[in-house]
Amino acid sequence: MTTPVVDDVPEVLRIGPARLTAGLDSAVRLDYTAHQLTHGPLPRYDLDGLIALAERIKLKGKGGAGFPFARKLQAVLKTVERQRIAPAVVVNATEGEPGSAKDRMLLARAPHVILDGASLVADALGAASLAIGVDEGSPGVTSMPPAVAERRWDIPVRVVCQPERFTSGEGGSLVRGVNGLPAIPPSRKIRTSDGGNGGVDGRPTLLSNAETFSQLGIAARLGPDAYTVIGTKAEPGTVLLTINRPDAKRPLIVETPAGTLLGDVLDAAGVSPGQGVLVGGYHGMFLDADAAVKAPCSRAGMSAAGGSFGAGIVIPIPEDTCPLGEAARIADWLAVQSAGQCGPCRMGLPNLARVLTDLANGGGGTRALEEARRIAGGVIGQGACSHPDGSSRFILSALTAFTDDLANHSLRGGCGRRVRGVMPLSPWGPGQDQDHLNGPTLVVDWQRCRAHGLCAALAPELFSLDAHGFPVVSNAPIPVWLENDAQRAVNQCPALALRFNRPR
Repeated sequence: MTTPVVDDVPEVLRIGPARLTAGLDSAVRLDYTAHQLTHGPLPRYDLDGLIALAERIKLKGKGGAGFPFARKLQAVLKTVERQRIAPAVVVNATEGEPGSAKDRMLLARAPHVILDGASLVADALGAASLAIGVDEGSPGVTSMPPAVAERRWDIPVRVVCQPERFTSGEGGSLVRGVNGLPAIPPSRKIRTSDGGNGGVDGRPTLLSNAETFSQLGIAARLGPDAYTVIGTKAEPGTVLLTINRPDAKRPLIVETPAGTLLGDVLDAAGVSPGQGVLVGGYHGMFLDADAAVKAPCSRAGMSAAGGSFGAGIVIPIPEDTCPLGEAARIADWLAVQSAGQCGPCRMGLPNLARVLTDLANGGGGTRALEEARRIAGGVIGQGACSHPDGSSRFILSALTAFTDDLANHSLRGGCGRRVRGVMPLSPWGPGQDQDHLNGPTLVVDWQRCRAHGLCAALAPELFSLDAHGFPVVSNAPIPVWLENDAQRAVNQCPALALRFNRPR
């Protein structure tokens, strides 16, 4: 059954019983009264009971990492007992990932499903505060505050807006944002459950994704036996998928039992797998069409198929677009979206994006292919956060999945297809992604350029040199932290061949 479209909120398709999406076939948005009528009263659990429930339903984080929720609760509890301080609870409903819209759908249409799980956790832990993180442009900005106001709380509850950047949804970024600091990942990996600099107000902090809290609230009502009658033995219950349809303005959210074949989901959504399917978003992996349709929609199923389930993002690549060009376009964007705090983000990702763009444009041949693989392999495991790892995994996956297209580009100079931009760079799908183009870019005047190579020496993060000594520069916007280096390269070019292109 399909629910109506509301403003910029995606429609919902259900395969099997409705749980998170119950009531949305007849209502635009469920207020607290409608929510209670639809789902019934919410039972209360003490901490031991809540941990046992999370263990029995094998609940894992739905934001991408898939960490067991019961272990998060236990980790926070240990710190609370050691430090004798009340914890904080944070709901991560920030979807900096453009291809994902499931949390936005829940925020806009079923906010109390999220708040059910959050209130259960806050009560069981005896939390001192609850924060719900949302993107600045998210429907949660207008939908969540009135939902919070409809309920009675014994602790402060606030909705915190994060900048709409890819890395703003990282757990450390969100905690920093809640604490009033710049919403960028911390320079080293810190567990929020340990409190201190890694927690909200220095407190041990339970942080998890909006869908994770929602699933917990559903399970609390159903009980573990009823909750686990659908899904797989290892991953009971339902999953939310964001299906990015190539020719639609908005994505489609599908609620389906875990383990449903992706091919069946695509058929129900009226979407072809095309040349292949990206699953897991821009830190995920591509599957060729045959593997994609046979892959179960679960973490274990996607992993067995050679993919990554991640946050349930599904982006088919149609036959009439250049897959390597699409991947290069996203690589440019990922380089700009980094926090620029460590070498892999400052140099590795921009270099990787330039090499992939060169390869997609028919330059570099097998040399560029080897260089892309070398840079990607060298970045993995070296960053302060997971952004370099995920970005490299995405690019290496593209080089593996689209071998025919790769051969056309590296050996024949191209595949002859244009890049349609089917992989979104904003939350609302193809054709809605112009915001990423608002920053300045660098342009080379080839009639003036004499291949001095000074630009590459002054700004190695922005320029590399081809086999003839001419600069290779990305057409992506210049990251904020590199603007001074870019200005210096423009000012000192002896041939006056560099200039800025600033969008109007």
